[in-house]
Amino acid sequence: MPIHHPQDIERITQQNPYERFPDGRPKVPDDLLERMKLVTVEEAWEVVSRKGYKYQYAGNWFNPHPERVMVGRAVTAMFVPTRPDLHEAVQQWGKEQNVGPGLHNSWVIETLVENDVVVVDLFGKVKDGTFAGDNLGTAIARKTRTGMVIDGGIRDLVRMERIPEIGIFARGVDASAIADVTITSLNGPIRIGPATALPGDVVLGTKSGVIFTPPHLVEAVLESSERVRLADYWGQMRIREGKYTSGQVDGNWNDEMRADFEEWRKSNPDVSVL
Repeated sequence: MPIHHPQDIERITQQNPYERFPDGRPKVPDDLLERMKLVTVEEAWEVVSRKGYKYQYAGNWFNPHPERVMVGRAVTAMFVPTRPDLHEAVQQWGKEQNVGPGLHNSWVIETLVENDVVVVDLFGKVKDGTFAGDNLGTAIARKTRTGMVIDGGIRDLVRMERIPEIGIFARGVDASAIADVTITSLNGPIRIGPATALPGDVVLGTKSGVIFTPPHLVEAVLESSERVRLADYWGQMRIREGKYTSGQVDGNWNDEMRADFEEWRKSNPDVSVL
């Protein structure tokens, strides 16, 4: 039934190099999540796509807080249009497992912990596909302090916008409540637009969109991004000094410049652009 067993999650995320939660999800360390907040979506995409992960980015979101950067570990959920026999079976399973009262979206929210991001495949449904309003949005914010990625809708926008510490990425807004959908997967592989997300992926959401980085690629993304920032810092310093032109620094490095950068980096190990 909907909740995947820890061994199933471990199997599909077997390249994870970190500890795991009791539910089997990879637990990328908090300090790496903090560093990820300075990475751009484009920088992350450059690394993961070069590694062969071509379908990790999803764009064109309704994002009421484009100034906010959202980073966290994915809790994934999939919904399908309701079919009576399936819905009845899932409801019965919920009673047997004592997952708690409320609709299926509440089942997902109750599993969240700090630094999670709830990532929901609602097959793009906005009307009657509103995963959260201000009440459930408040619960998500309190539990995670990150936010949500909903390939579907949200409601109560006026009040949702007032919730602090929450990023919102949805396909649209509607006044309706969630209806005629059934959860079929919690912490399994899901599709978000053109992207594939797995439980425990590091979710980075900015005004550029959302990218899902597999745990085993997180450090490569961070190292690449931090090197780019350091190179930009060095290049702008050299421009101010008049040593190189902007045209040289902006992507036209020669061997002399590369050697200069490496020598400067080694001589200034304490310089940080984090």
